[in-house]
Amino acid sequence: MQPNLKLRLRFVDRIGIVSDIAAILTQNGLNILSMEVVREGTHSLVYIETEMESDSPGRQEIIEALSKIPDLTDLGPIRVLPHEERENRFRVVLDNISDGVIAVNANGKITVMNRVARKTVLCPGEAGIGKHLKDLNLPDDSILECLNGKQYTNLKKNLINEKGRFSYFATGRSISDSSGAIVGAVEIGRDMKEIRQLAKSLSEPAHIAFSDIVGKSEPIQDAISFAQRIAGAEAIVSIRGESGTGKEVFARAIHSESRRAGPFIPINCAALPEPLFESELFGYSGGAFTGAKKEGKGGLFELAGHGTLFLDEIGEMPCGSQAKILRVIQERQVRRIGGNREIPIHCRIITATNQNLESRVKNNAFREDLYYRINVLPIHIPPLRERPGDIPLLADHFLFKVAARLGKDTPAISIEGLNKLFHHNWPGNVRELKNVAERAAILSDSTVIQPEHILFSYEIEGGIRKTPPPKPRARSQQGTTLPEMMDRYELQVISETMKTAGSIRQAAQTLGVSHTTLLNKFKKHQFKVERN
Repeated sequence: MQPNLKLRLRFVDRIGIVSDIAAILTQNGLNILSMEVVREGTHSLVYIETEMESDSPGRQEIIEALSKIPDLTDLGPIRVLPHEERENRFRVVLDNISDGVIAVNANGKITVMNRVARKTVLCPGEAGIGKHLKDLNLPDDSILECLNGKQYTNLKKNLINEKGRFSYFATGRSISDSSGAIVGAVEIGRDMKEIRQLAKSLSEPAHIAFSDIVGKSEPIQDAISFAQRIAGAEAIVSIRGESGTGKEVFARAIHSESRRAGPFIPINCAALPEPLFESELFGYSGGAFTGAKKEGKGGLFELAGHGTLFLDEIGEMPCGSQAKILRVIQERQVRRIGGNREIPIHCRIITATNQNLESRVKNNAFREDLYYRINVLPIHIPPLRERPGDIPLLADHFLFKVAARLGKDTPAISIEGLNKLFHHNWPGNVRELKNVAERAAILSDSTVIQPEHILFSYEIEGGIRKTPPPKPRARSQQGTTLPEMMDRYELQVISETMKTAGSIRQAAQTLGVSHTTLLNKFKKHQFKVERN
């Protein structure tokens, strides 16, 4: 038997092309295995595969017969038919995902089984294709129920064979044709170990990149751009910003971008009592005090190694500890409590505070020399009220995360709901918005978040609403789109700021934008500055 003949023919499109081809192949005693027609503008591409028997005419003879068909513009052999190429791509994709995939036709016979599924059921190669599902060593035949229109999600299953026990979550769906008739079913199984590892990686905020910081406004983009530029430097970074603005997120992103070899070690300076502060940061030698371990303990400076030590809320560090931290920063050495050996440190130091350090220095609550030591590369994280354009982005981000956790579709926020978000002052910043979004996603049973689902802390107390939900604002003919609402809010913020600012430059500094940017916004809103 000769190898099958695969051809590609190109015609000026007309009626009867397929019948002309079929007639010639039939006259030469050839069996058509497949034929596919693809329209390309005014032309038609015809792909055919014929079965060549030992007594069939020669390949050249068949090509010459086909070349006589009217309106033929091109003819030649090919190695792979379009449907074969699609199937190969499909197979490569399925074999390179970590989930097991099995599909059956309407009769319950297996049509697809990817690499993970074959390995799990100990069915190598294509041995399982064409077999009935019940012929395989599967824990159950739930997938066959999908042929009757049923479906299941995250159904826990266990498979035991000679290689051990496999626990996985299975999801089954029916497959329908264009008319809605069920022609098959598919089951996707995910290893429970893999799910646990994924959940662990999502719950550990160790690897945060700058791309994880949500925001398109100029103030936050300026902060990100500056942080990226200085991420690889050795100098101390001082992150300034109100509570809830995301200072630790920035610190972790800087650490990730720096690609330092050691870990990211955070410590809250305000949460540690002064007696424990030194032992945690500097460590202690064996027998240094009652209750100390005999072998001693290394402090966080040592534990950080070549990584990053994040001193959060450094503005509230006890005064007695400030001098000791200053010494470590200056000499790049640390001495354990009760020890007599200087240990060199190699970690990068990042500090953060929501305090006004300049005022604390004036009030002798913070050492001036330490202030200048840590204020080498300051980064200001703007509060949420100075970046109102990011509110919808952040809200959508948090809604997506909580919806995924709850197994719900991500809800949208109504115009009235956005209007309520825009008019809040956000004293808790991004952290507060995260709580509000999560609360709204839980309270809403629909696909749209309405104002009554958006509750701020002053509206609830002990789970009881303190004030009735605001009534949705009636839509007017103008100013109902999101850009129009944002423009109105931006103009309101600029107007309020200019009332208290001594100059345009001071107002720009307060708003966290450049002088030129503020002038452009004046022009955009036709805002007139009143001169005294």
